Amino acid sequence: KHTPSKTKKACGGELFLRYRRAVLLHLYRLTSLPEKPPPIDWVYYKTAVANAGMVDEFEKKVRFSSSIRCCCCFEIQVKSAAEYVQASKSPIVQYEKQLEKFRTMIPFDQMMWEDLNEIFPETKLDKKYPYWPHKPIENL
Repeated sequence: KHTPSKTKKACGGELFLRYRRAVLLHLYRLTSLPEKPPPIDWVYYKTAVANAGMVDEFEKKVRFSSSIRCCCCFEIQVKSAAEYVQASKSPIVQYEKQLEKFRTMIPFDQMMWEDLNEIFPETKLDKKYPYWPHKPIENL
């Protein structure tokens, strides 16, 4: 419906139909999966795997990651979003100050070296050895 007619007509529509079949197959496979995966039988793995400590460690990791994934609750997401917004405000203020600095400075093609060093102090050359190869001036 939303595919351009040129794309549908390319190679007699064969590419379009092949792509469409692949997408539908993928969607079918996704919808055939259960909503929740089956629970893991940790007791079986502790008896089957020689190193039970490894199973315990993996179980802790899986439980931790599933607890993070269970943040589906709307209130939790809103709370984390509000925290993110609050944490983002201080960097935004700093970036706005930098942006204002760029807006008020004179264009680069009109700057002198002194202006550049005043606006961007990191570009100031070392007073001790101002010229490359950074040797004392007496030895140049």
